[in-house]
Amino acid sequence: MVVEDDQAIRAGLCDVLRFGGYTALSCARGDTAVKEILETAPDLVLLDVMLPGMDGFQILRQVRAVHPTLPIVMVTARGDERDRVDGLEHGADDYVVKPFSAREVLARVGAVLRRSAERPLRVRSVTRGGCVVDFARCEARGASGWASLSPREVEVMRVLASSAARVISREELLRVVWAVDPRGADTRAVDMQFVRLRETLASVGLEGLIETVRGKGYRLAADAEVQA
Repeated sequence: MVVEDDQAIRAGLCDVLRFGGYTALSCARGDTAVKEILETAPDLVLLDVMLPGMDGFQILRQVRAVHPTLPIVMVTARGDERDRVDGLEHGADDYVVKPFSAREVLARVGAVLRRSAERPLRVRSVTRGGCVVDFARCEARGASGWASLSPREVEVMRVLASSAARVISREELLRVVWAVDPRGADTRAVDMQFVRLRETLASVGLEGLIETVRGKGYRLAADAEVQA
């Protein structure tokens, strides 16, 4: 999601992101940005500081209160040290100062997404209905027994658990778990992985733990509990 009031810069950033293999959404006003971010649940936000209706720092604080792990990169012409420090102290993951190059934007977006993918390592387990997925032990346990999980299955579960409030796209999973460029990649590998993972989870009583959102991706069931 690109939040930028300058039409030319906004269009340019969206073009750069699409060239980099991302789906780009945009918003031109600060006073509508929080609602749009929360409704669309993007994987990352490029956020300008000087916006009509509400400035970027206010948006940052409001979004952070709801989604503390959502990657946010501040993009602004205000490049003095105080502004950079203010943005980082209020929870920004990175700071890009105008003017910037397309390569810099893509590099910073990629770096922040890679760092955000490491956040699931702090998640210890997922429980539902007395059953548990234990990341440290790489296993799922329930009333009907236990089943081991492969390293990739554990990483998939960590990504879902770290962002339980949003849908995780196949493209994001390819970038984060498979470490491949999603452009032109075969997303059937992701789907087949989920078929096998669901079979394993169902064998211990965790059927329905992972939901498919048609055309968008996957997420944990709303009643799943994440232990960090």
